[in-house]
Amino acid sequence: MRRLPLYLMLSIAALMVLFPLLVMLSTSLKPLDEINHGSLFALPQDPTLAAWTKAWGGACISGTCRGLSVWFANSFAIVLPALFCSLALGALTGYALSLRTARWVDMLFAALLIGLFIPPQVTLYPMIVLVREMGLFGTLGGLVFAHTVWGLAFVTLLFRNFFLSVPRDLLKAARIDGAGFLATFWHVMLPLSLPVCAVALVLQFTYIWNDFILGLTFAGPGQQPVTVALNVLAGSQFGQQEYNVNMAATMIAALPTILVYLLSGRLFVRGIAAGAVKG
Repeated sequence: MRRLPLYLMLSIAALMVLFPLLVMLSTSLKPLDEINHGSLFALPQDPTLAAWTKAWGGACISGTCRGLSVWFANSFAIVLPALFCSLALGALTGYALSLRTARWVDMLFAALLIGLFIPPQVTLYPMIVLVREMGLFGTLGGLVFAHTVWGLAFVTLLFRNFFLSVPRDLLKAARIDGAGFLATFWHVMLPLSLPVCAVALVLQFTYIWNDFILGLTFAGPGQQPVTVALNVLAGSQFGQQEYNVNMAATMIAALPTILVYLLSGRLFVRGIAAGAVKG
């Protein structure tokens, strides 16, 4: 009974978060006539998956009537290499910074923190110039590079804080056994960092998948992620607005991030409890 107010507050908070999602799901299952002549909050009287089918494979986006399927593939082609590069480089950099082998390491970490709090919009033009000079502007490689650079500071912070909590005796024992920098990182530190890997994976995947401005800026025609296609579909000013198709497309675009969290949720919570996001 003492925890009843706590459970009540948590239930209300969960309902407030889930209510828009339930409205989107309900609208996506309604025929268009039912939406135009009925209440937004009413449950579907004749549920149908026609809107989901059209959103996935038949909706016209940028002159191509193949739905979100093409743009979905583009998003995975962007997210997977960017996620791997940012996690690999961030883990290695965080491990190096956690060793504190020189005085300038703390200064480097402070500079990294400054970069963490600079909005991407501020450095967008310099990054455009850099990617253009590399010959990657308008390609998937340029967009992957941009996501890797912008995510590196955050991932490094996560791994550095976690590695600082690892007992130094483990590192000393590895050195006595003859392990060098990379061997210690690969055989000792990396296996211990599975929870923080889950935290970094979930947060980075969510950020990269939901990104709009970088995908719109750096990707070439036909290579934009699903968020750009969703904006084009929902913001179209021509013809009748198909709200059920728009809601279904939004749900489809959100499914990967939801699945990633559900599949790694326990490790995600373990990583936070282990100090992955503590300073």
